[in-house]
Amino acid sequence: MEKLKNYIHGEWVEGNGNGIPLYNAVTGEQVAVSDTEGLNFEQALDYGRTVGYKNLSSMTFYDRGEMLKKVALYLLERKKKYYELSYKTGATHADSWVDIEGGFGTFFTYSGLAKRMLPNTPFWVDGETQKISANGTFLGTHILTPSEGVSVQINAYNFPVWGMLEKLSTSLLAGVPSIVKPSPFGSYLTNAVFQDMIESGVLPEGALQLVCGEPGNILDYVKDGDSVLFTGSATTGRKLKALPAVSGNSVRFNMEADSLNCSILGLDAKPGTPEFDFFIKEVRTEMTTKAGQKCTAIRRIIVPENLIGDVQNALSKALDQTKIGSPLSRETRMGSLVGKQQYDEVLRKINILKTETELIYDGKHELVDADYENGAFMSPKLFLNDSPFTKNISHDVEAFGPVSTLMPYKDAEEAAALAKRGKGSLVGSIISHDEKFVAETSWKMASQHGRIFVLNRDNAKESTGHGSPLPTLMHGGPGRAGGGEEMGGLNGLHFFLQKTAIQGSPDILTAITKVYQQGAEKKFADKHPFQKYFEDVEVGDSLETAGRTVTDADIVNFSNVSWDHFYAHTDATSLTGTIFDKTVAHGYFILSAAAGLFVSGKKGPVIANYGLENCSFFKPVYAGDTITVYLTAKEKINRGVKGRNIPSGVVKWLVEVVNQRDEIVCVATILTLVAKHSPFIDFKVQNIQKKLNALTEKTQPVFGDFTPQLMVEHLEEVLRNGFGNLKPEDFPEIPAEKLELLQDWLYTDKKIRPGAQYPLWKEGEIPQNKNKNLDAAKTQLIETLKEFMVYFKENPFAEHYNPRFGHLNKEMMELFQRKHFTHHFEQFGLI
Repeated sequence: MEKLKNYIHGEWVEGNGNGIPLYNAVTGEQVAVSDTEGLNFEQALDYGRTVGYKNLSSMTFYDRGEMLKKVALYLLERKKKYYELSYKTGATHADSWVDIEGGFGTFFTYSGLAKRMLPNTPFWVDGETQKISANGTFLGTHILTPSEGVSVQINAYNFPVWGMLEKLSTSLLAGVPSIVKPSPFGSYLTNAVFQDMIESGVLPEGALQLVCGEPGNILDYVKDGDSVLFTGSATTGRKLKALPAVSGNSVRFNMEADSLNCSILGLDAKPGTPEFDFFIKEVRTEMTTKAGQKCTAIRRIIVPENLIGDVQNALSKALDQTKIGSPLSRETRMGSLVGKQQYDEVLRKINILKTETELIYDGKHELVDADYENGAFMSPKLFLNDSPFTKNISHDVEAFGPVSTLMPYKDAEEAAALAKRGKGSLVGSIISHDEKFVAETSWKMASQHGRIFVLNRDNAKESTGHGSPLPTLMHGGPGRAGGGEEMGGLNGLHFFLQKTAIQGSPDILTAITKVYQQGAEKKFADKHPFQKYFEDVEVGDSLETAGRTVTDADIVNFSNVSWDHFYAHTDATSLTGTIFDKTVAHGYFILSAAAGLFVSGKKGPVIANYGLENCSFFKPVYAGDTITVYLTAKEKINRGVKGRNIPSGVVKWLVEVVNQRDEIVCVATILTLVAKHSPFIDFKVQNIQKKLNALTEKTQPVFGDFTPQLMVEHLEEVLRNGFGNLKPEDFPEIPAEKLELLQDWLYTDKKIRPGAQYPLWKEGEIPQNKNKNLDAAKTQLIETLKEFMVYFKENPFAEHYNPRFGHLNKEMMELFQRKHFTHHFEQFGLI
């Protein structure tokens, strides 16, 4: 039987022991062997700390985010084979989707967060700068850098893919190399996904290693700077946390453990209400998804005492209708436990529950295309705890399978008290349309829960469900649940980052943080900062504007335009007892007037105003005061672009408005979208002519069969068609969904691939020269280019058909032509 290989020190290595046999949970057939015997764990950790840390930590947060996206796309293309392996773990298609594509989705989410919110630097400035000294020459702030170590990640058997990827999403984005240790059961699926992650070639050397089996003594070698993330039983977690190397070296430890999660049916949610139906459906889903093998599954069903019978009957019927069997059957809605060993453990816990509570539902399901003897199948079990404040077993014992316990409550006080008897849970849900009940219960149970999920008729259509942790929200819980936190958006990165306070002068903090600090040296130049592309803007680039004297007419006019007739601006008789000596200019007038002073009217790389942050007004401005503005590039944020947006970044500009006495009257941060340099040729006659001058009859193509003259004539034909009369009916129809993607592509930096077929030529057609020589063809091309530009100046809203991209407006047509010219100029080495 094939042994699963481990990925250690950059190599695929087999263990040298007998290993652990891994079985198909549905048929009982052996699938693989998991073996880590003989692996050098100390060497693996050292390799991660050195090679892996050096490579990952030197990348920027933005680039790590792009790395996550590329890996996720690579895996998504290969998902079919993961599903085939997932079925062998007993997971249905729906279960597998959550595990496999849910895992990929976590990578996509963190990639998006990185590209929207994190800097294009290897460190991250955390929080605002603190002014420590009276005159502002001594400042302080904090930076976050990757913790200098390796992350050992020990995962449970229930989610072989998501369990791995949700941890890696934050550790890789933080810049920390990781060693993945999946549970042996289902590790053949983890192994397949991991192999493709390595084969993608996207990850830097040393970023990831895989220990596919028992962990051995790997935690004996962890050191200060390393971290351990554990998902599993609380008992095991506590033992690992107490290991001398972990506790003695202050190794960061995060645990996500047992969780007797509950769901509370509101007092208002009687049979016949939408909430009652939602409750039954939610409980059934959580009992049967992954055959109940979920850390977020509902183990305790808390119901108003007068509705116990109604819930028991409705839930029993719903469970009766749940088809159990082979995940390969379309009828199946619940698969098997992950293996016979887990079946025996769940059965042991069921027998413990029976000692104090009554088994009121024990499904007698006939299996679909499977049998109980060979597979690890278990029908759902429902218990009743009729006295949940005296019978504690329901709050102490978790059967990690399709098992849950029904229990009554009288009022919101009791509901919250029962919820908290779980002694710490990952999630509790409340299903009710009574806002007062929900609010009171939520506040009281929150201290013992990592997440509270509220479901009712208002959010049911878009709800993700009780059992679904989301990348943007924290996953973890107090007490029995382990006291850990995972994901939670960017907060999930903090576990892997070292926070360091930085103190110094404004110039020093600017140099360290790459964020301009007030009081630091400004860099003045003749070129207006708004005329620079994103790549060319430097932190500290500054502009000092001319002055503007504020008049009474300005104040009156702004009041009329804005409809802001606040008395301080309009009524000089009402100022007694105020801070103003006379009618004062509106703060937003000052900000608007400042923009009028610093904005460059000439078209340039600045695309749009993106936002405004931290605007403060410090001193009043009266008629007769003269304001001057200092505009300084404060911070640059690289930005991923989707859809039909020009590739750009965000530049934050510090706006300082001073009066004639050099007193600061207003400070704000404005954000602008600034275009990046395009890789495509600037579409100007002079520029095109210059490139053509370098083309001769002897110039040889880098790719393709064009002669220089045929290439120039082809450019001229395509350019003329750009404002010509090509008709859609003469070409194959482009599906609407494909057309939208094709037009979006025009806005990207992606180039035309060599070998693309020109749609106006028939297959095998050989183009013929149209001009007497190359010079004549060049002249014709330049004339057509001039016509093209004049045409769209005179007809700025015209649209013309393109056989590849459908109807294009002026902007899209120019983007296409620029790509097309660049493609063929590169073909002949002119660029």
